[in-house]
Order: sequence, then structure tokens, then C-alpha cells
Amino acid sequence: MVVAASLFATLGPLSRTAYGLGLEPFAFVAWRAAIGGIGLGAAVILVRSRRQSMLPWSRMSGATRQSLGLAILLGAALNLFIFFAFDRTTIALALLALYTYPAMVAAASVALGRERLDTPRALALVLALAGMVAVVLGGLGAESALRIDPLGIAAALAAAGCQAAFVLTSRGYASVPSDQAMASILAGTGVVAAVVTIASGGPAALLQPLGNGQLLALLLVVGIFAAALPSFIFLTGMRRLGGIRTGIVMLAEPVVAVTLAAIFLSEPVAPLQAVGGVTILVAAILVQRDSPSEAVVAVAPVPGGP
Repeated sequence: MVVAASLFATLGPLSRTAYGLGLEPFAFVAWRAAIGGIGLGAAVILVRSRRQSMLPWSRMSGATRQSLGLAILLGAALNLFIFFAFDRTTIALALLALYTYPAMVAAASVALGRERLDTPRALALVLALAGMVAVVLGGLGAESALRIDPLGIAAALAAAGCQAAFVLTSRGYASVPSDQAMASILAGTGVVAAVVTIASGGPAALLQPLGNGQLLALLLVVGIFAAALPSFIFLTGMRRLGGIRTGIVMLAEPVVAVTLAAIFLSEPVAPLQAVGGVTILVAAILVQRDSPSEAVVAVAPVPGGP
């Protein structure tokens, strides 16, 4: 899950780079998801053996097909909302809004009776959220230019709601192997985003990367290393950890983003960011301390899955 968070952490700067090369946010979502879906689908076909065959659509139950279809719509909406937010407001503010989703997942999981929010988990959730706020806001110095756009913030909050719903509904298609499920979700997201792109900007907005080699190369990297790989790892890890722990551990993403900026961009780490990073690390360790009844609420083994 930390590896997935590390790869997802590159999306904010990479999307801004793509926008600077002339690509629209919705087109970025379409290309990223489509390349990721095709890449992951090709890996599924090439790597799987006869004993690890895919689950055909015809053999899925009606409930499984509905859940997987809902996941595609939620994935598309999540991506459209958050990359629209990245374009409209400061990335730090968009991330602050997006990463309210672990609290949403925790509240819904408890309300649905799926997981217990005992004292260690509640404390870990509070520490992780506080650490995330410290990491993100700690990098905003007096010279930082804040773009506070209400529409952008609203889009990021909508993305948080979609992410929470995505996590909570994932058990509905638990019988579908992780790689096959995520390849379907990414491909479906690409189709939805392509339709939205054409409807809002015309075919030229979607086909723009074909005339720009630099942009197309960037999108190929993004599709494989910031879509296919981390998305597969994310779903695999979520099926092992459950919703609450997934949300807490994924808050490592802003920590990784700050660390990468320090290593590769020579951007100094502020003391508040360091404290926030340690706080998230403590939360991630604390949330792994399972209660005696953990086996009762753990995610059941998935046929064909991890």
C-alpha cells in the first residue's frame, strides 16, 4: 500500500506538467486510465496460466456485475473530480479535501457493522489525519501562491466521497481477481472520461496528444506507473487490510510526495512536515495492532485473488 501511495503521489505534479503541455484535465483522465487499463489487461492475459484464468463476465453473478459497474462509475467520477480540482486550485488544498475520505470510510464501516473503530484505530485515524494536514500545510510558506477556488475545493470533496464509496463497495466484486477487476475499472474509466472529454471539448481535445510526442511519452509513463501498477497494488492491499486501515496507510502519499520533492527537486522539508510524517508513521504502526476479534471482521479470502 505504501508503494501504491508513493506512485500515486506523483500524479499532482505530472498532471500539472501535462496541463502545461496543452492537455485538458478530462483528457488527461481518459488517456491515463485507458493506457493503464490496456497495460494491466495485457499483463493479465500474458501472465496468467490456465489455473489462474480470468473470471468470465457470463459467470459473474448479477450482483457482482452491478458492483463492478458501480466501481467503474465511481472510479471515473473520482478521477474526473480530482484532476479538475488540481487544475482549479492549489494541489495542497485539493489533497487536503481528498484525504478526508479515510474518516468517511471509518464512519461508514462502523455504521454498516463491517469494522469496529476501537480505541487504537480511532487514535490512529486522528493521528494520521493530523499528520497529513501538517505535511501538506507545512510546505506552504509565505511565498506560496494559494489558489482558493470554491469549485475546485468542492470537486476535491466530491472526489473524496467517490473514493470512500469505492472502498466501501469493493467487496461486492470480491470474487473477481484483483488484476482483472482493476483492468476493467481503468478501461471503463477511460471510456467514460473520453466521452466526457469529447462532449465538453470536442474530439480535438481528446486527440491532442497524438500531435505532441513529448506529451504522449509523458502519458505512457503516467498510464503504466501512476495508473496500472499502483491501482492494482491498491486493490490488492485493500482486500488484505480492510477499509479503515487502507485509508490510514494511504495517507503516506503526501509524505512520499514531500520526500520526493526534497530528493529530486531540492525542496527543503519544513519542521512541521517532518513532525507530520512521523505522526503518520506512528499511526500506520498503531493501526496494525489488531484486536482479538480481528478475525471476525477481516476480509474473507478471495477466490483467484490475493
